[in-house]
Amino acid sequence: MTTAVNEPSAARHPHPTWPYAAHQSGQAHPATAAGLPRLLPASQKPESLRAHLARLGPVPYRNRGNRGNQGDQGDRSDRGNRSDLSAWTRSTQHADLIADLEAAGLTGRGGAAFPVHRKLAAVAKARGHKVIVANGAESEPASHKDAVLLRLAPNLVLDGLQLAAEAIGAREAHLYLHQGANPEILRALAERSAANLDRVTVTVTKAPPRFLAGQEAALVNRLSGGPALPTFTPPRVFERGVGGAPTLVQNVETLAHIALIARYGPQWFRALGTHDEPGSMLATIYHATDRPEVVEAGIGTPLSTLVKTTGAQALLVGGFHGTWLPMPLAAQRTLDNKSLSQNGAALGAGLLAALPKDRCGLAEAARITRYLAAESAGQCGPCLNGLPRMAAALTELTRPHRPSRRTREDVERWAGLVTGRGACSHPDGTARFVKSALIVFAAEIALHERGMCSATDHRPFLPLPHRMPTTEEDWT
Repeated sequence: MTTAVNEPSAARHPHPTWPYAAHQSGQAHPATAAGLPRLLPASQKPESLRAHLARLGPVPYRNRGNRGNQGDQGDRSDRGNRSDLSAWTRSTQHADLIADLEAAGLTGRGGAAFPVHRKLAAVAKARGHKVIVANGAESEPASHKDAVLLRLAPNLVLDGLQLAAEAIGAREAHLYLHQGANPEILRALAERSAANLDRVTVTVTKAPPRFLAGQEAALVNRLSGGPALPTFTPPRVFERGVGGAPTLVQNVETLAHIALIARYGPQWFRALGTHDEPGSMLATIYHATDRPEVVEAGIGTPLSTLVKTTGAQALLVGGFHGTWLPMPLAAQRTLDNKSLSQNGAALGAGLLAALPKDRCGLAEAARITRYLAAESAGQCGPCLNGLPRMAAALTELTRPHRPSRRTREDVERWAGLVTGRGACSHPDGTARFVKSALIVFAAEIALHERGMCSATDHRPFLPLPHRMPTTEEDWT
């Protein structure tokens, strides 16, 4: 089946180059075992279709008709150390994938951690034309987990896209990416087309380089021909999405997990993680004194084993819509929402950033808040008025003169006013980020109120796009 690629004129990519290798947290094992790696190839090199099938076996379509020519490759790859798991796949080839996902307890890896089976079931029940979208628009400037996955294991994502399309009855599929169709994606799509592997044509669309471009409603608007702007709900995208059709939107990492569960089953998936939050996940980790990296880890892993705490004063958990935690407190938590929720935090976009002790946490928070205010769609009061005021007030607190204590009170008040009032969750996420910064960096704020600052290194720590958006065209 041919692959359609829809890639508009080039626009700036929101992320800096990510040259760092991925690795797994813990001892590496064959993909068939309960350990790691699961998602990423152990070679840490982009994986061809042949290597992908040799590592994981054939795509386990539940309706075995029209499987293309993957059968011979699958028969050969079923031998050896994957025999037990391929036997499981054969014994359940007609089982309901959605039921398997429910039994596995898979939740979305794009940030919201919503039960995946519920999203699939909602679209599967709909009638008529249906659409599925693999969302790889990793808008978080400091996050690179999805980009690494798409570069190293693009076929695993595409497997999940095809399997989810089959499960819900979709006949239209999209891959939505900030960087457009990179060489690894193009190669994977071409190899799969030559092998007659895919049942649904995949259209690749380049997302505009905006923070909110990957939000579900914004994504639907973009794929329907409009600007990538979020809208108020209802309707939900599973009710009326791309072109008015019921639409399933899943993060690319989530789809990769679906492909593994379809192959190996719920019990295999649950061999890692916790009872309430099973499986593994990808995380982008910034160490205070070492190079950043993308890590695949079992959910529930102690943060102290993932993040190097030496030289760190605080940990940003979840991304720019996430929560700051003091480093001693963060070191007591584990990589799961149940643990993190004790301090109002969540896994979010899978970002863990340890701020060095020699940086000003207040200045870093103000810098990111200015970016978030500039990235708002400007469609509702909280974004149009509240976020710029919060950003300006935080910036005022960082000034070398003695800022007024009332300025901090204004930030706290505005953060409370914008929550729950936007067309999307952007005001809420920004307010959460700001509120936690006011608490964690309270001592720094007190220093600034006395005309001082603790920082000895004034360089920015977390990456931001090189240019801020300036025109409405940036949304298209």
